[in-house]
Amino acid sequence: MKFRPLHDRVVVRRIEAEEKTAGGIIIPDTAKEKPQEGEVVAVGPGARDESGKVVALDVKAGDRVLFGKWSGTEVRIDGQDLLIMKESDIMGIVGK
Repeated sequence: MKFRPLHDRVVVRRIEAEEKTAGGIIIPDTAKEKPQEGEVVAVGPGARDESGKVVALDVKAGDRVLFGKWSGTEVRIDGQDLLIMKESDIMGIVGK
């Protein structure tokens, strides 16, 4: 991918939700909600503080993260549907 986000922006690829419930019921596409979990694809260098120093981001490429349902801007880069959002839109990193 030839895209590098600026400042405290993060590029995230949504991780698709399960197609079945825990009880084995298959969920049709029309009833699915947008997943709120994704994988970080790229991160910017960081935001600047009041003194002008760059503050590095807490997330890095490869992290699985949770974000708000309406967070970010949907874009299509190299045939992939991705989200670009600020680091502050990310609620947390999902452990392995």
